[in-house]
Amino acid sequence: MSAVRSACQLLPCIDVNEGDYDGVVIVTDCSSKLTGNLQALQEPLEQYKQIDASFGKDVSILYLPSLPSKRLIFSPTGPLNRDQDDVRRFADAAIKGVKRALSAGCKAPILVRPIDDTFQYAGPVATLGALHSLYVPLEVREGCPDRAAKVSKMAVWCNDLNRVTTSLKWIEALESGRFVARDIGGSDPERMAAPRVAEYITDLFKDTSVKVDVWSGQDVFEREYPLLAAVNRCAAGVTRHQGRVVHLEYEGEGPINQTLFFVGKGITYDTGGADIKAGGVMAGMHRDKCGAAAVAGFFQVLAASKPRGIKCVGVLAMVRNSVGSDCYVADEIITSRAGVRVRVGNTDAEGRMVMSDLLCHMKEKAIGQPNPQIFTIATLTGHAIRAMGDKYSIVMDNGPARLNGTAQQIQTAGHAMGDPFEISTIRREDYEFCAAPSEYEDVLQCNNAPSTMTARGHQFPAAFMIVSSGLDKHGVDSEKPLKYSHMDIAGSSGPFPGVPTGAPIVALATNYLKDRLN
Repeated sequence: MSAVRSACQLLPCIDVNEGDYDGVVIVTDCSSKLTGNLQALQEPLEQYKQIDASFGKDVSILYLPSLPSKRLIFSPTGPLNRDQDDVRRFADAAIKGVKRALSAGCKAPILVRPIDDTFQYAGPVATLGALHSLYVPLEVREGCPDRAAKVSKMAVWCNDLNRVTTSLKWIEALESGRFVARDIGGSDPERMAAPRVAEYITDLFKDTSVKVDVWSGQDVFEREYPLLAAVNRCAAGVTRHQGRVVHLEYEGEGPINQTLFFVGKGITYDTGGADIKAGGVMAGMHRDKCGAAAVAGFFQVLAASKPRGIKCVGVLAMVRNSVGSDCYVADEIITSRAGVRVRVGNTDAEGRMVMSDLLCHMKEKAIGQPNPQIFTIATLTGHAIRAMGDKYSIVMDNGPARLNGTAQQIQTAGHAMGDPFEISTIRREDYEFCAAPSEYEDVLQCNNAPSTMTARGHQFPAAFMIVSSGLDKHGVDSEKPLKYSHMDIAGSSGPFPGVPTGAPIVALATNYLKDRLN
């Protein structure tokens, strides 16, 4: 049984007067919703409202002698009924409220989210927001044991004990996955260099329902994944930076009627390679492994929740894009696993390189499996942020996935759970962009301009991966069509400096796993 990883012990609570807690954090839009056994909290908040014009706009903290904890913290969501309002109001308010509780000295808060029908999953989203604010980075937990936890425990209030207990099991599984994704994605380039990522994952899934197989060695990569091998070539000369390809597999109980395949971009540090990231833009490039981190986190959700009737196969491309005498360079022509001759246009487009051969491998595995769907997940382009902003994942489908409505399904699940997606479309111009410019090659990997300055800068990489992996032979015109969707999480993976979000684990798990739990 996989250990559920979380920032603290999470417990159900039906009485805010339980004496073992030192603060009550209320997350709602107005104090009038504090009814029933929360009625005693409404009056002091209404009285406080008379003397503080910021009430309902900012977090308020009151001394309330009638509470065993003495501290009453009101963290308002703001309006919930306008066109622009969504369930993230609850996550945002919970984060602010818990942070205020921490600054007040709380070590065991109760989170209260009065039940209403504004959003179906307001309670779980608020709880996930609170847990996000309690995360302690891996390096801090390991290096500063006295700072390893911000609180000892957190209770979640609900007036229905069965409801909150059932809900917390699912929330714990989701947060466990996000916790793993933050550990891998947020840790520095040495703590989570490729060999240490492999060690972390091997330890994580020991004696669980997730099987782990780690591949290493430049000779293995050149034989199996030649495009990845090119990116790894420079780092291969430094033992602690040598690449790893981590294979994961989970198979639930019962008849399998859905098979998911994941490829995660795990660039442990991205210098840009020979096309080096100049001008101070290299800082934060340890976060270029958040796609692989999300895949590992999704498998942690699988291990923790054990959904039935689904098989999942994942592969993480853990490689450092180093610069040096043995780095790959623009103009090289490399034949991919699928037999496609790829001309390198820009060594800073290494993410699509390391994923393409792995995508080809997943394509080979997917043929003949029950209802297969393939994903690539990557912090791939700055253009994704330029196009959609810094809070949103982007999903785009090939033809078979588009006919299936894959992007729309994931967007709906993400919207409900505060893990939002925008949908882009892979079009003919994207295939034309990476078409071979000469008879030397079959496909062009990239142009030599930043993605932010390139039209359709986040769409054409998906077309490149489809062609270089041979997935173009499995489109809507094929006898064996395969559903494939690419996710660019450059915007949603989290701020730097700051803590990674774990996107898009919640959306994926809600869409594919929630209805399969025992």
